[in-house]
Amino acid sequence: MKKYLLLTGIVAATFLIGALNVVSLENEAAETEIKALIESSYVHGAFNELNPEAMANGFHKDFAIFSAKGEELSRYEIADWVNGVKKRKGSEKFDPKNNVWEHKFAIVDVTGSSAIAKVELSNDGNHVYTDYLSLLKFDTGWKIVAKVYTKH
Repeated sequence: MKKYLLLTGIVAATFLIGALNVVSLENEAAETEIKALIESSYVHGAFNELNPEAMANGFHKDFAIFSAKGEELSRYEIADWVNGVKKRKGSEKFDPKNNVWEHKFAIVDVTGSSAIAKVELSNDGNHVYTDYLSLLKFDTGWKIVAKVYTKH
């Protein structure tokens, strides 16, 4: 009986380890997808290249940036942000050589079809923003759905 219980335990542990490895591989693949999406749509689209088309590929149409204004919650819609990006890129003052943003992923955490990314953005060697991006996986892939941030 003891041998049977030991064997059953070993088999169960083997299946559990296998299942955990599958989840780990899925999370690694999701993290890779999310980082690529954030780099192309967010870092390059919204900051370095000011590219609204790249933003449209990575942001959900109902995306918003949330911030606190006293005790009120302020919401900055994606359409307003995209219009601001277009306006800034079209400005005579815009110089792509001076618009170089570096980024670092401090955290990417995936659970199933939801994720969070903590991204640190620097410009000219100065840490400017710490952004928390919320993502969801849709039938068409991962999309950034919300942002809260701190400006340093």
